[in-house]
Amino acid sequence: MEDTDIVLEVDGKNIPMNDFVRKILCGMIAGSVESLRGVEGDWKTISIGLKR
Repeated sequence: MEDTDIVLEVDGKNIPMNDFVRKILCGMIAGSVESLRGVEGDWKTISIGLKR
């Protein structure tokens, strides 16, 4: 996960994250998505959008 990058935007504003939060979010998202059927371990990009 060291070479994984993550960007957090809220209402179009880039939100900076420290290394701890970056590693936690990357691990949670990648681990969850990789456990799904049809997702290969060599994925290049994961995009997630949340709306409220």
